[in-house]
Amino acid sequence: MGKTLAEKILSAKSNSDAHAGQIVIARVDLAFVQDTTGPLTLRQFQAAGFQKTADSVKTALFLDHAAPSPNFELSNDHVFIRKFAQQTGAMLSDVGEGVCHQRVAELFAKPGDLIVGSDSHTVMAGALGAFACGMGSSDIAIAMGLGETWFRVPETIKIELTGKSTKGVSAKDLILYLIGKLGADGATYKALEFSGSGLKNMPVADRLTVANMAVEAGAKNGIFPADELTRKYLLSQGREADYQQLQPDTDAVYEQTIKINLPQLEPMVSKPHTVDNTATVREIQGIKVQQVFIGTCTNGRLEDLKLAANMLAGKKRHPQTRLIIGPASRSILQAAIKAGYIQTLLEAGAIIIPPGCGACLGLHQGVLGAGEICLSTANRNFQGRMGSPDAFIYLASPATAAATAIRGEITDPREVL
Repeated sequence: MGKTLAEKILSAKSNSDAHAGQIVIARVDLAFVQDTTGPLTLRQFQAAGFQKTADSVKTALFLDHAAPSPNFELSNDHVFIRKFAQQTGAMLSDVGEGVCHQRVAELFAKPGDLIVGSDSHTVMAGALGAFACGMGSSDIAIAMGLGETWFRVPETIKIELTGKSTKGVSAKDLILYLIGKLGADGATYKALEFSGSGLKNMPVADRLTVANMAVEAGAKNGIFPADELTRKYLLSQGREADYQQLQPDTDAVYEQTIKINLPQLEPMVSKPHTVDNTATVREIQGIKVQQVFIGTCTNGRLEDLKLAANMLAGKKRHPQTRLIIGPASRSILQAAIKAGYIQTLLEAGAIIIPPGCGACLGLHQGVLGAGEICLSTANRNFQGRMGSPDAFIYLASPATAAATAIRGEITDPREVL
């Protein structure tokens, strides 16, 4: 019987013939934490009696969610994480280097890897052909100490993409459409495997956005095959040697297949307060917005900043709408400065914050007040996520965000492009 991508990777990492529904003990290639969940994970690691991380697993610690720290309690957590890195030799990505998921894509993730992190959006590494998923703090602590952990091999939903998206429609619109179709729990503990002729028009930057949000439909992971576009991305990061082709078997068994014709998609939004509460931008445009946030691990890549800068060139943000830009990593910020995108965005009235999570989780750098409305390119819009529980968050693409920043109200980007 043929295997899906998830079954192939879990078979290789467990030295078994793994199929959906089975329990396997699998070797982990990378285990990582970030600074909000990390302290608990590291204390669990110490409480379990581990003195050092397993030699077989890479361990990485990221200071990104509260970066720079907005209060002394979080600063104390940073001190603890830095000391742990010094004591164990774990890799430390310090304040300003960027969001953990983007850094994992830049530095570590490769086809066939098994990656676990104490953050639900660990799934983003699936864009590079890795089986990647978030786990609880205790599970990550054990994976760090033993270099392996247990998995139930997930059933797989095949997402077959055809055609090419039209102008003003992006990968963010694709994943919002899919989440709306599946529902917030429609893929619970399933793998979403992306396939079809449409992949040849989807570079890794777009795949990262899609894989990142697979968890918002409940998925255990979202995974793409490793192809020529994967190789080109790894080459751009100086890691071409990490490439290997990875494809599902032609006779793999899927729980179901969902076909999406990309040219038929429209700009989408997620309305408050759930990600699966979706609509087309056309259906709700005109809602006044006090803040636009472009960035995070979901849409803070160079391609996103380029698009926003091109749309905002020679224009100004609406005087009653704040525009916050959060690059996903230091390397992206540097490239955006070199290309002139940051200068263009500053001239348009944007605020540039350090690489990191910024306003996404409501700690600082864009916290919303009661009654305020934000249109964000992040991955979650739960009530109270970005500050006041009486605020409202809409999720959309960088194109929709840029158009909204210009007009001060939710706007179909095709009207501005």
